[in-house]
Amino acid sequence: MPERKTYIVEHLDPELGPWSALEYAAIAAETQRANPNNTFMLSSLPPGFPVPEKLAENPVFKAETRGVEEIYGGEAARDRVCLLDPQAQSDLSPDDKREFDVFLFGGILGDDPPRDRTSELRKKGFKGRRLGPVQMTTDTAVRVTRMVVEEQFTLNKIPYLDFPELKFNDHESTEMPFRYVKGDDGKPIMPEGMVDLIKKDADKSIDDLF
Repeated sequence: MPERKTYIVEHLDPELGPWSALEYAAIAAETQRANPNNTFMLSSLPPGFPVPEKLAENPVFKAETRGVEEIYGGEAARDRVCLLDPQAQSDLSPDDKREFDVFLFGGILGDDPPRDRTSELRKKGFKGRRLGPVQMTTDTAVRVTRMVVEEQFTLNKIPYLDFPELKFNDHESTEMPFRYVKGDDGKPIMPEGMVDLIKKDADKSIDDLF
């Protein structure tokens, strides 16, 4: 039986924007397809956080108001948690399947000035691994992590698309400022409904959609 893995995204924002809602639904669906015994968790949720119905109905999804420092408070438990950290000393590798059970995505919080949550978690002793030099969307970061850990890809063997251009018609297009995994159709793998969301809000900046 495949080993059970947990993927955690820290979400400290009291609201859930349409972009993040689509990302989280995609993460949950792919996590379940990879292994029904896996878990996708949103941690540090504010009390009363409105979990979308599609997400709540997925049996691998877990909503958690506690932060990861509390969930994995003991040293032994914390040692099994991998923080995906662009400043880590080592890249994520297939061998990390044996070292870690939990993969944690901290991110940048929308405070003013922004708080670097990954930096905060690094200082609390979570072991870090890098995913590469190019910024990824949250669902892409989880997807790449799962490909390395569960499918045993090395990072340099994953097919990427950097800064792809989305063409809506002959006159409208937009360049995405992220790295994506390339699908079998040659297009970037994106959550269901994401292209429509970007097209509908093409006059807004990407930041407005989160």
